[in-house]
Amino acid sequence: MNIRSLTRGDGVVIGAAVLLFIASFLDIYSADDAPDSVDFPNAWESGPILMSVVLSGIIGAVLIVVARGLPQPRKVAGLDLGQFGVAATVFAAWGALANIFDPFSGVNNLGGSSDSGVDAGIGLILALIATLVMAAAAVATPLVPALKAALVGAPRPQQPQPYGGQPQGGYGYPGAQQPGPGQPYGAQPGHPGQPGPGQPYGGQPQQGAAPAPQQPSQGGQPGAADFSPFWFAVPVPRPLYAEDGSPSPIAELAPGTWYLAVEQRGPGLVAQTQDGRRGVLQDTTGIQRG
Repeated sequence: MNIRSLTRGDGVVIGAAVLLFIASFLDIYSADDAPDSVDFPNAWESGPILMSVVLSGIIGAVLIVVARGLPQPRKVAGLDLGQFGVAATVFAAWGALANIFDPFSGVNNLGGSSDSGVDAGIGLILALIATLVMAAAAVATPLVPALKAALVGAPRPQQPQPYGGQPQGGYGYPGAQQPGPGQPYGAQPGHPGQPGPGQPYGGQPQQGAAPAPQQPSQGGQPGAADFSPFWFAVPVPRPLYAEDGSPSPIAELAPGTWYLAVEQRGPGLVAQTQDGRRGVLQDTTGIQRG
């Protein structure tokens, strides 16, 4: 599960679920004339409130967060986990609203009984607020750009190392030097004491030596040699499509992870994941370059 794929809307859902859990331990009834010795029940002592409000809301929030963190969507009975979670939060808000309007439920229908003076307690009031916020955030997250933003931002690119310093990190992080063609892995390009191309070991470069001829761009495409690979991170989950133009995505780029752009493909980029897969990132808006 990738925590960095969570959005701000998911953060609101998580906060509302925590508030709902706290509210479940508070009194669901209140009475102005009740003596101090009266111990009102909480949501865990009321089956209808526990099942329809507390557990429905918490389970819905868990499903929303889990569905967001999974690399591939999971379905239960033909429904996406996230959609099922949104429906559960809306149901919890509806149940909390019903209990606020009629906290004493069906007791007032018994002959000779009266519920005068008994109102909704602090537990029911906080449960209503929590479920309303939870349901609103779950429904509005796919629609509001501010809620679709990443909850945890991508890590900042590595700062340049001083001359002679060793780069930190490995594959997947900007600033990590990769061995060039024909160069043994682990050798540092341009490191003092290492001979350069056409230069004898320990010697100085020969003056007046002709520079190496430039290789023409492959396929005769103008500007192909102008592109330099770079590291980037996406602000929100983005699909990665196959290079052959297939409509089905082959992977999903997650926020908080650095990927290597190896080629410009029209308005998109050919990106390489950490496991070596390559594909076309069609939506490059808002990416962070390393």
